[in-house]
Amino acid sequence: MTHLKPSPLSVALFEPRIPPNTGNIARTCAAFDLPLSLIEPLGFSIDDRQLKRAGLDYWPHVNLSVHTDFKAFKTSLAKPSRVIGCSRRDGVALQDFSFEQGDVLLFGREDTGLPEPVRDQCDDILTIPMPCSAGVDGQGGVRSLNLSVACAIACFQAGLKLQLW
Repeated sequence: MTHLKPSPLSVALFEPRIPPNTGNIARTCAAFDLPLSLIEPLGFSIDDRQLKRAGLDYWPHVNLSVHTDFKAFKTSLAKPSRVIGCSRRDGVALQDFSFEQGDVLLFGREDTGLPEPVRDQCDDILTIPMPCSAGVDGQGGVRSLNLSVACAIACFQAGLKLQLW
């Protein structure tokens, strides 16, 4: 079993489905020097052309690990690490969240988010407030951000608060 080396911040994707999202997140992780964990089952092959294309030529710079399930992922974490679930609902607002060295930002599937049993194992849940989530006129609006966009926003904010850049 491979244990992840300690990092001030890292990213994990729970059962990602869409290759370009994962590729974009890998590129973000390369840009911010953050480890990336993928938790199976994946909705694509690691060799997927769209995945490689979205990550461009940055893949060699991504500290990537793949885990067979959530339990294997949790076992691999360096201690101390907090798993911070990122959700579109019911969480501490990103700007109010107190990050700590070693935190892992966990993002769920694009279509269903984090399932309750996984959310229950998170140390905390954060959310990115969206002023127009109910719509400007209270009707409709945006349900959620694209996964790769949400990940980039959360990584940048966490890095600022941890003074990583």
